[in-house]
Amino acid sequence: MTTINNNNQPLEKLNIFSLKGVQMKTFHITWLTFFFCFFAWFGIAPLMPLVSESLHLTKAQKGNAAIAAVSATIIARLIIGRLTDKYGPRKVYTWLLILCSFPVMCIGLANDYTSFLLFRLGIGVIGASFVLTQFHTSVMFTPNIKGTANAVAGGWGNTGGGATQIIMPLIAAGLVGAGWVSTEESWRYAMIIPGVLLLLMAWLYWKYTKDTPAGNFDELPGHQAAKKENTFMLAVKDYRTWVLTIAYAACFGVEITVDNFAASYFHDDYKATLIFAGLLASLFGWLNIFARALGGVVSDKVGKRWGFNGKVSFLAILLLLEGAGIMIFSNAGSLVLAITMMFFFGLCLKMANGATYSIVPFVNPKAVGSVAGIVGAGGNAGAMLIGFLFKSMSYAAAFLYLGAGVLVAGIVVLTVRLMSKRVIESKVVSSEEISEAAAA
Repeated sequence: MTTINNNNQPLEKLNIFSLKGVQMKTFHITWLTFFFCFFAWFGIAPLMPLVSESLHLTKAQKGNAAIAAVSATIIARLIIGRLTDKYGPRKVYTWLLILCSFPVMCIGLANDYTSFLLFRLGIGVIGASFVLTQFHTSVMFTPNIKGTANAVAGGWGNTGGGATQIIMPLIAAGLVGAGWVSTEESWRYAMIIPGVLLLLMAWLYWKYTKDTPAGNFDELPGHQAAKKENTFMLAVKDYRTWVLTIAYAACFGVEITVDNFAASYFHDDYKATLIFAGLLASLFGWLNIFARALGGVVSDKVGKRWGFNGKVSFLAILLLLEGAGIMIFSNAGSLVLAITMMFFFGLCLKMANGATYSIVPFVNPKAVGSVAGIVGAGGNAGAMLIGFLFKSMSYAAAFLYLGAGVLVAGIVVLTVRLMSKRVIESKVVSSEEISEAAAA
């Protein structure tokens, strides 16, 4: 197959070194925007020792703040998915970035636990950016490459969670070193930086992207009729949406949990230094550079050979391996084995993220945003529930039960068939169906 050169059509090939055409410009702006959204979302996490000392937070209060950051995203992703189907990713993403920049920049105004919790809740809304990223990437590429494009964009964006673990403490330290603020107050001013970056990305997104290769939603014929269709209910009524929601809770939900608790686990259970424990947690996040993309690439190749159900089977296998790896990790006994297993289950987990969203665009092409929103919300719902698990028992026990839960999720995905008469394999969906569905 030759690459489509028509600038009004989805691309059949992902050339990551290209900025030619609205498709590749949108791809690069989308993943970069998502990177800074993730950076802002978890920017306060590595600064929590300073926050805790400044606001005199207890362990339970810090746990509640972490839960608030992911729980707000659940509702936000559901809403953003429907809004994206209706108004297009360009408008919705721009407004999301502008609105969320305020709690990010203003969290430094918090003077007690309650106000800090409310700001953390507000910041959590930025997690809905993932839905927009996956939708926008989906409409820019043809079915044979959607999984790869979605996984690369999502994976590179997710590395913002790893980058923030290193960069935000450096920003705070730089402010102190310059003599502008005290160490105790540095976290308040450091958070202004990611908020400003969100505003910058809002401008870039509005100026240089389009909703689809054929143009913005308002320019497409039949768009007003499309606005009246309840795409959210189309997604809700499809059982495949909920199976994928369970799957995403078992992979992305676990990823957020590890981001929040890995450093503490290595420090408390294996007596690693704070710096080394933080480095390990950061490296887990940086796996996203290639692992999520690898999941999407392999899923696309599996789908090409074995069809839609091949993609589903591949996802189930990844979840089963992830669950087994977490269970071994929970009782590793030695730091070397624990690190090894973290990288093993982390690889499976992040590949499962990519594999899940290589399936999402084919559930219902008329409701890509709503399906992506519900499945994405499932990831955060999983993280919220897992957060309560880690609050109620030791880290080792929590990881053991978590691994068992992921195994169950893998079995569910493997046994529940996602195939329907309408979608048997990914190549059945025409190269323009999702773009046309947005306007018809």
